[in-house]
This record gives sequence, structure tokens and C-alpha cells, in this order.
Amino acid sequence: MSAVKEKVILGLDPGTSVMGYGLIKVELRKISILQYGVIHLKKYTGHELKLKKIFERVMSLIQDYQPDEVALEAPFYGKNVQSMLKLGRAQGVAMAAALSREIPIVEYAPKKVKQSVTGNGNASKEQVAQMLMTLLKFEHESKLLDATDALAVALCHHYQGGKSVNHSKSWKSFLTDNPDRIKG
Repeated sequence: MSAVKEKVILGLDPGTSVMGYGLIKVELRKISILQYGVIHLKKYTGHELKLKKIFERVMSLIQDYQPDEVALEAPFYGKNVQSMLKLGRAQGVAMAAALSREIPIVEYAPKKVKQSVTGNGNASKEQVAQMLMTLLKFEHESKLLDATDALAVALCHHYQGGKSVNHSKSWKSFLTDNPDRIKG
């Protein structure tokens, strides 16, 4: 029987002001944190420069940690269409960085991530962070909630076996399958 290879998962919580990232290593049943943090983007003027910084930082994380898979939190539709478009671009740039290195990517709805980690799809960022501290045995700073969200995405991906359950074939089925991503 061959030895089971470890797996490194990069979780990303895309944002245009702050983007969270978290890397976990899975060895058999042991899950450990390699790194987590945030990319502060408010200081950059212009959306294009923010996108460039996201791409560069994600590429740097990929180079430094050589993840086997990338998991992203999918944007949800809010009332502000412009914010949704900017968030989608941020996610797309992060995806492009992973795809440029041929790393498989999977997206998860925010409620799916929360449900997977806490058992409650409506859990707060603080509840997610608290559960991660228990599961992964670490301390965190409350100002790094975007980072713990990214760790939660990576952990959700591990729990799902690397397979997203959201593969809608039409807008109608997408809306039916994802009521939590639509805000009226």
C-alpha cells in the first residue's frame, strides 16, 4: 500500500478592501494551519491596482506554499450591483492566479462554508472563528475575521472531499439552489 500524500489547500475570502487567505495542510486525519492572514487593499487607489495586488499576492502564496487545491468563497448578490461586480472581479483574479498554475479551484457559498464548519449556515464571523480555534487549536486576533473566513473555506473544502455541490445549469436553477445568495 502506498503512502498517503499530504494535501495543501488554499482558502480565499475575496474582497476589494480586505481579502482573507488561509492555508491548511491535511495529512491523513491531521489538519494543521500553515499560514493565514489578510491582504489590505484600501490603501490602493483604483480598482485595477487592487486587482493587480490580489493577483500578485495570490501568486506569491501559490509559489511559497504550493497548494494542491484552491477553495474560494463565492460572492453573494446584495443590493449594490457595483459592489457585486467588483467582488466578482476580485474573485476572478484570484481564480486566474490559481488556474495559471493549473491548480484546481472550487467555490463554496458563504452559507455552505458556515454550515460545514459550525453546523449553522447563519453563523456570524465570530462564531466561525471560535469554532476554527477549537477545531484547529489556535488563537487568533479578532481583526483577522477575513482570514479565519478563508481558513473556514479551506476546511469546508476538505470536509466536502474537494467537491462543490453547487453546479447549476441555468439562472432559474441557480436561484432555486442558492436562495441564500440572493438579497432583495
